[in-house]
Amino acid sequence: MAEEITIPGWKKWLEDIGEQVSFFIRFIKNIFVGGFEWSEFVRQCYEIGYRSMMLVGITSFIMGVVLILQLRPTLVEFGAASMLPKTLSVSFVREIGPVIIAIICAGKIASSIGAELGSMKVTEQLDAMDVSGANPLQYLVVTRILATTIMVPFLSVIGDVIGLFGGFLALNLRDHISLSLYATKVLASLDYTDFLPAFIKTIFFGLAIGFVGCYKGFHSSKGTESVGLAANSAVVTASLWIFVIDAIAVQITSLLFYK
Repeated sequence: MAEEITIPGWKKWLEDIGEQVSFFIRFIKNIFVGGFEWSEFVRQCYEIGYRSMMLVGITSFIMGVVLILQLRPTLVEFGAASMLPKTLSVSFVREIGPVIIAIICAGKIASSIGAELGSMKVTEQLDAMDVSGANPLQYLVVTRILATTIMVPFLSVIGDVIGLFGGFLALNLRDHISLSLYATKVLASLDYTDFLPAFIKTIFFGLAIGFVGCYKGFHSSKGTESVGLAANSAVVTASLWIFVIDAIAVQITSLLFYK
């Protein structure tokens, strides 16, 4: 009886990296292939962006309220209560807002893309598209990755605004500050070095979320169980990539802007 050949874990890991690189290269090539699916791209922008706004808005609002309530006692103790708007705006725009919103999008968007493409793989719809002469990579993958790459930064900006407004309402629970004065303090404390690096890294967050969701869905195994595994794996992997990208972005930003 022939012995079953097992591949070492590190070799499987290298093979998976090679498949991901190959998949990414195919994605890049298909961007520039003629016949871009604009209608599907617009639909994905609506599904990914507009349908995620409620979740992003509620999460950002709660985060703004919680941060003010957590920061206020410490700053009041040191006699720096007037620094609350500045502290909230800088911390939220630079780090907390983009990362939290990206994690929320990874849970909602990456899982849905992984499950959708995984179910299409299981039901052999992807094979049917290949046989009929359609390009499933261009129609399904390119549109979804580009949509997430574009919409996640906009969701992050909207989340920042809502989170700062939530902080304003929370601040008025104990103190009294007008909206115009609060907005003036927030805008005075922010610079392009706070907003621009955070906005750029959200672009990479969106790219990672879309790419991981599509890759996990496209490479799911046959069988209904693999659909759930693809969705779960997409969320976990996208979340890890978000933290890795954030760590790299913070290091680069610190070297360039915050010496």
